[in-house]
Amino acid sequence: MKRGSFLRILAAGVACTSLAACDVAEDDRPVTARDFPRPYRPVSDTGSNAFSTEQIRDDRQEAQTVMDQADITRGMTVADIGAGEGYYTVRLAARVGADGRVLAQDIDEDALRRLGSRVERERLDNVSIALGDPDDPKLPDDSFDRIFMVHMYHEIAEPYALLWRMRPSLREGGQVIVVDTDRPADQHGINPQLLFCEFERVGYRLVQYVRKPQIAGYYAQFEVVGERPDPRDIEPCMQPGDTNTEFSLTDENTSGDNDEFQGS
Repeated sequence: MKRGSFLRILAAGVACTSLAACDVAEDDRPVTARDFPRPYRPVSDTGSNAFSTEQIRDDRQEAQTVMDQADITRGMTVADIGAGEGYYTVRLAARVGADGRVLAQDIDEDALRRLGSRVERERLDNVSIALGDPDDPKLPDDSFDRIFMVHMYHEIAEPYALLWRMRPSLREGGQVIVVDTDRPADQHGINPQLLFCEFERVGYRLVQYVRKPQIAGYYAQFEVVGERPDPRDIEPCMQPGDTNTEFSLTDENTSGDNDEFQGS
């Protein structure tokens, strides 16, 4: 038996004292996610970026800093996952220009309706809007130079399924950008070591990690490496401190600049 299969069976035995209990435990998950491990961490309540905060974020040059770090240029095709009210969507649209494209995705239909009205009002002809699922962003294959996940990763209830299904949507050389805060996952943040581990288990490599005051947190950049694992072979990550096999930050899998470069 593979080590990953053994760990999943062991975890299931610990979590479920009867078959009925196991069935209940799975009932709160999408059927399409049940081949993937459940994350061993809490999940934050979903939220959105309100319009009232946009000026504050612009005053500290948040979006500009992140787009510069991600090397966003004219003509790129970019996805904004968990787009919410569209703070990044509208700024990405301006950065990629008329020859570029931005796909704004969210699982909140009300937020997408509000964002759709904003896109029409501001005549953002290079922006499309799409509804995703909690375990599937539903992105077209081989389409994106960059995928943004800004201050929302801690809200993802099925990270292994979502990241696994997101992989094929990246073009060759495409990268995933995560901006988040280093705090417990049920307090609207995620420990960066745990983030690195969840990405690594689905076949991504960390290429850059920096902390910047402009983004009120940290910036992490990932690229695809190797083959996509079989969902049943993915080993779930433990929260930092729960295991001595945590993913480590090393010079081999990161790069930094003159901003404060840190591991945990």
